Amino acid sequence: MQTLTTEETQKILEEMTTNFNHGGRKITVPPPIFVAMKAEILSYTKGKSITVAFPVSEDQTNPMGMMQGGVIAAAFDNAFGPLSYLVAKRPTTTIDMNIQYIRGVAAGQRVIVKASVEAKGFSTIHMIGEMRTEKEKLLATATTNLLILKIPGGE
Repeated sequence: MQTLTTEETQKILEEMTTNFNHGGRKITVPPPIFVAMKAEILSYTKGKSITVAFPVSEDQTNPMGMMQGGVIAAAFDNAFGPLSYLVAKRPTTTIDMNIQYIRGVAAGQRVIVKASVEAKGFSTIHMIGEMRTEKEKLLATATTNLLILKIPGGE
């Protein structure tokens, strides 16, 4: 499998944004929440996986000072989403996402989410993901199923 640089991956996502923006519809890839979470694509292995880093800030924490569960879910979604677009070459939407929280995620660190395609059918994609510290400690895992939309555009 071919691993692309961050710049090559970003270029593909930008082209997809252009290709899908016609007929009065606007699609932004990566989405504004990806940018707001200061996500950084570290690597993309064509058709297989993507690795995205996220800094954990104080404004993402729960009352105990740990990354709020919904923000952890958003981090997974921000890895699954771009990967699904890269694999399907068209827009997708989440059917379901299940998260297993292993340990607390403290503010002030950077977490790494790796999302991988387990299966791709004609209309759906099944993915798995892991969130780890930069020292490789497992924080959470997730699975998702995405529906490939029949919107014209792309390749």
